[in-house]
Amino acid sequence: MTSSAKKQYLLECCVDSPESALAAERGGAGRLELCANLIIGGTTPTIALYEKVRELVSLPIHILIRPRFGDFLYSEAETDIICREIRAFAEAGADGVVVGSLRPDGALDTDSMGRFMDCAHGMSVTLHRAFDMCREPFTAWEQAGRLGVNTILTSGQAASCREGLPLLQKLAELSTDYGPAIMAGGGVNAETVRELIARTAVRTFHMSGKTVLESGMTFRNPAVSMGLPGISEYQIWRTDEEAVKVVSQILGG
Repeated sequence: MTSSAKKQYLLECCVDSPESALAAERGGAGRLELCANLIIGGTTPTIALYEKVRELVSLPIHILIRPRFGDFLYSEAETDIICREIRAFAEAGADGVVVGSLRPDGALDTDSMGRFMDCAHGMSVTLHRAFDMCREPFTAWEQAGRLGVNTILTSGQAASCREGLPLLQKLAELSTDYGPAIMAGGGVNAETVRELIARTAVRTFHMSGKTVLESGMTFRNPAVSMGLPGISEYQIWRTDEEAVKVVSQILGG
């Protein structure tokens, strides 16, 4: 791989804490997606979390705007919340937002997405993995392009980007000429990145580099559980600096 080819690649790390943000930067990530509650797929972070991460790292920061866990069929009230949050993070100086909304029939909600684009005030906009729940991915890709979406985060509508490689390959080929860039996410690690580089035109990758740490609590009340079923509140998800570094080095970081 030549030095000029290496510069084509971007590694984005999804983080939900200052500690993970620092680990991602040390590992060689080129951009952060900041969220809260990564353990349930991510929700909108607080402005305070954004401000603290902004103090600690020099990387561009894109903000996940997702008001709740679950599907991407939003009520009018939820859509209004998303718009308010986009405007708030634009005013706070975020570099981009990560959003998505669907109609009941699985089509991209272009009306809501248009409102989100207006609220973004020129920030970079990524259509998140709501895209993977769309009924017609190529139609959604075209619609996103007409709206001015910069990037689509996708696993290729599969459980992992490795399984979704055929669709990723087709979408990335389309995106080499026009339209939103394709960012591969879902199971991104050193092995999958090598395969995607070899077999697709994907140039942007999204990973969490998750590792699970034990809580520092020495006293634990066995009679009380605050966590979700099957998830212990005495386990903490963090970004593994070394996992990020391995992928970054493959991408020429």
